[in-house]
Amino acid sequence: MVLLEAQEVTKSFGGVKALNGVDVTLQEGTITALIGPNGSGKTTFFNILTGVLPMDAGRVIFLGQDIGKWPAHRRAALGIARTFQNLQIFQEMTVLENVMIGGFRHTHSGFFGGGFGLPRARREMEQLRDRALELLERMGLAPYQGALAGNLPFGLQRKVEIARALSSRPRLLLLDEPAAGLTTKETLSIARFIQGLKEEGITVFLVEHDMDLVMGISEWVIVLNFGKKIYEGTPLAVKRERSVIKAYLGERGAQG
Repeated sequence: MVLLEAQEVTKSFGGVKALNGVDVTLQEGTITALIGPNGSGKTTFFNILTGVLPMDAGRVIFLGQDIGKWPAHRRAALGIARTFQNLQIFQEMTVLENVMIGGFRHTHSGFFGGGFGLPRARREMEQLRDRALELLERMGLAPYQGALAGNLPFGLQRKVEIARALSSRPRLLLLDEPAAGLTTKETLSIARFIQGLKEEGITVFLVEHDMDLVMGISEWVIVLNFGKKIYEGTPLAVKRERSVIKAYLGERGAQG
């Protein structure tokens, strides 16, 4: 089943077209990678899909609904979650609190119920805490649950952000460079974790520069260059495609 379809997505900044008529289709329960040289429009495309930026033209269809003009919070409530290229965690809150925040879209008690400790609010907080602890355990973060998130090493902070996104129980998870700044061992751990998400039925769309990670876990790869989609296909086909080699290595690299 098609989960998300982006049609002719276009975005300009001043006189520069960051995205120029980009089409993307994501099948439910798959892992798809979006790659391209620096400045090719990858993060801009993520920002448009999640409502962080408005697009100039095009459509975004999610679960059969046109969400192209929806604000970010409505898209999140529909089941779209993301991480950021530059970490967006609450550094003065604990690791557990950071992850619990991601699940608040599923609560119904509101400010009044939470502030007065009403039974329903207490139950919901317990459920949020249980879900957060489960995610921390799965990601190897349980020993750090009480630590301030800002005091953790960068690699662990990256995992905290992923856990927080998963706390919202998304249908679609967008990961913007999940392996950035990670060691080889940490990258392998993240790769196994992402593959496990597919088994849970979560669709993953990732931007990543680590080609070993991309080729190792992705089923489909989409390539951008100068704001245009230049190719898409299986990892093996992408590795052999001359236009992709040229985009990364230049004309000489493509000929060699």
